[in-house]
Amino acid sequence: MDYGGVPLWVNRFLGEPSVMSLKDRLDPHRYQANNPESCPHRCYCPIQWPTALYCDHNALTSVPYSPPEDTQYLFLQSNNITSLPSSVLAKAMDLRWLILDHNQVQGDLLAGAALQNHTELRYLFANHNRLSAVPRGLPAGLRQLRLAHNQISSISAGTFQGLQNLTVLLLQGNRLQTIKPKGFTGLLNLELLDLGENRFKSVPTYLPPSVQQLYLSGNNFSGLGESSFAGLERLKYLRLSRCGLQSAGIPPEAFNMSTLVELDLSYNRLATTPTVPTSLQYLYLEANEIQEFKLSSFCPGEGPLSYSRMRIIRMDGNKMSYSQLPLDWVYCLRVLQNIFV
Repeated sequence: MDYGGVPLWVNRFLGEPSVMSLKDRLDPHRYQANNPESCPHRCYCPIQWPTALYCDHNALTSVPYSPPEDTQYLFLQSNNITSLPSSVLAKAMDLRWLILDHNQVQGDLLAGAALQNHTELRYLFANHNRLSAVPRGLPAGLRQLRLAHNQISSISAGTFQGLQNLTVLLLQGNRLQTIKPKGFTGLLNLELLDLGENRFKSVPTYLPPSVQQLYLSGNNFSGLGESSFAGLERLKYLRLSRCGLQSAGIPPEAFNMSTLVELDLSYNRLATTPTVPTSLQYLYLEANEIQEFKLSSFCPGEGPLSYSRMRIIRMDGNKMSYSQLPLDWVYCLRVLQNIFV
């Protein structure tokens, strides 16, 4: 399970289960509860994690009726569930994780109203379903919302209103083309936003200013503007691979962000190295069409204080060799650890 392409970190001090599925375990019955009558049919209630309910990989067409009231971690991935009625989880008010990846939830049948009273809910995963809209009315305590690879085509104003605690939002692999004004209003603490593999023709506007990791790979951009990332004063990691970018479409000021640490421009159509801030440490340019390595891309000036903090550069799969690097590159890239050409 990829859980939307971002690792799921487990806090064992909070009693969070370290096993995401009991499928293909040597003997699943050894995980069964002492009192199997309290466990829903075709599910497992392991002794090791008494508040976890595993109903994944069972070809279920609906959520098991009335899961135990003390359920905190509900695993429903890889079934054929089509909807989430509000009555099903009415008694599981302590629910913290709801994993619905790889099901058949369609349209807007994942109703936020079914979960709005679950104030303890922290993770909602519904990757690889058939959702056409982001659920509304979700509880304010939600920390991660993963809706990758659905059929979401728009984000209207107020969609995320009240989700001020959300830190991770995955929307890659949908059908988004634009973001409407106030579409991301309310996301005051969002750190990771993945909008890759959508249908954007340019970098979307109205992005949350708190974002530190922005993933836009797999869109088809005609180019970047000087202010494409204006206002993102905390941005550290930016992914723009497989976007069809050309050197002529990237102005020198496009990446003028002193906070930027890592930039991925791999698998594009660049002919020369782009201008990047001296604070950048990791640059990925593999599989482009680069024929020219310009030191001015990394060090705009001269002198002992004008040098790049770059540590790793990947340029393999381009149209130049190591012997074509400028002889004085070591003065500009004096802290470089590895360069792959």
